[in-house]
Amino acid sequence: MPYYDLYCPECENEFNISASMTEKINKKIACPECGAHDLQTVFKAPPAYIKSAGLKAPECPNRHVCGMGCRHAG
Repeated sequence: MPYYDLYCPECENEFNISASMTEKINKKIACPECGAHDLQTVFKAPPAYIKSAGLKAPECPNRHVCGMGCRHAG
């Protein structure tokens, strides 16, 4: 099941939850703080990895899983 970042306008709580797409579409997910079902999806930008001649690329945050053979490895 996918993870969703959700925001509750009733109590202003932002949380992350694993739920099925059907649960999200049918508004079956309740806010853990107030129990409201009218939740909004929070869209966040993924981390940016920049590699150029003068800059050293950051290390892969998942190197414990992908080893040094991933596209992030510098």
